[in-house]
Amino acid sequence: MAPDQLDLTAILKPGDTIVMGQGCGEPTTLLEALIEQGPSIGDLTLFVATSFSGLLKPETANSFALTSMGAIGALRSMAKAGALRVIPVHVRQIGPLIAAGVIPCDVAMVQLSPADESGNHSCGLISDHIGAAVAKARVTIAEINAQVPFTYGESVPASAIDVAVESDRAPVEVKGGAIGETDQAIASLCANYIGDGSVLQVGVGGVPDAVLRLLGDRKDLGVHSGMVGDGIVDLVESGVVTNARKEIDAGVTINGALIGSRKLYDWADRNPAMRMCTTDYTHDPAVLGQLSRLVTINSAIEVDLTGQVNAEQIGSAYLGGTGGQVDFVRAGAFSPGGAAIIALSASAKGGSLSKIVKSLSGPVTTARTEVDVIVTEYGAAELKGRTMAERAARMAAIAHPDFREELERAAHEIAKRGY
Repeated sequence: MAPDQLDLTAILKPGDTIVMGQGCGEPTTLLEALIEQGPSIGDLTLFVATSFSGLLKPETANSFALTSMGAIGALRSMAKAGALRVIPVHVRQIGPLIAAGVIPCDVAMVQLSPADESGNHSCGLISDHIGAAVAKARVTIAEINAQVPFTYGESVPASAIDVAVESDRAPVEVKGGAIGETDQAIASLCANYIGDGSVLQVGVGGVPDAVLRLLGDRKDLGVHSGMVGDGIVDLVESGVVTNARKEIDAGVTINGALIGSRKLYDWADRNPAMRMCTTDYTHDPAVLGQLSRLVTINSAIEVDLTGQVNAEQIGSAYLGGTGGQVDFVRAGAFSPGGAAIIALSASAKGGSLSKIVKSLSGPVTTARTEVDVIVTEYGAAELKGRTMAERAARMAAIAHPDFREELERAAHEIAKRGY
């Protein structure tokens, strides 16, 4: 059917929970209809893991209650407005929780590619827990978007779709921003841990983009990641990423989400060198444990002197989420020849706030027992296997100089106590 024929009042019921495709896989036509028609249905809940479309904003909060695994992308403004309920959950747990009914899913709203010759629709830009939502839902509403690439891996058969809405519009894009001097300094330190044959897990943003730009002289890199951005395309096309040395999935980039621009989407379209997988595979410890030389790069809001990582909340402000950080930190730290890097700038708010702290102001996202390497623009602190005193001294050394003396005093106290 055409978008203007979609009548959600005839499909949705009060009390329904809708699980929607996330990231650049947001079905924007369906979301627009839900925002418009939701108030007339009432008592709806929408679960979406991340959002970059710009459609979810405080003024739409009367259309449904909103839940998520964090405040990533546009969801940060919803959290600030008190219109977001956060479920603390690893991204790998979402699919199983939907299957078990713990995260309700009465209706699945997904964006898919046009069908192939067998009648299967590719999940396109996001494959994480789409299959779990479709399998659990009473009703699956699919936006079949002519501009969504057909990617190999996860797909949805036409028989699983209850309502199909045809569209032809540009998918959500997340274009890389400018790379600053701080990003470049952090990236150069991260790149030191990436050698020939390394397998990469990186996110998107200034630091990941800067890291990828420094790898042009490497050989036979691999990729096994929860998401990839535009930067991976250049490395594949230049022959740097071949995936040739991976113990599993040789020759294939493994990924769960395409977060980028049309350049990335065109590269991914019917590309047998990339496979889109669920989080049951991308983040599975048993799978990750088979990869040597796995280098994972994740971010944080703040890190304390002993290595505890907060990637979620500062005081009353919820800014991030748990995501897949713990899975990849653990895997990289244990991978032979690999490394697990937490990368962050040493300060925030124009240098007035240290991000290396004596005590976290929010929750512990990744425990100090899991942490391997912390990188700021001032250095890399290798913490794995180190005592509390050694950790504190190394963390103080990579803090912003304006805060270093205070942190060194705190580190001295830790050394006196021994913990």
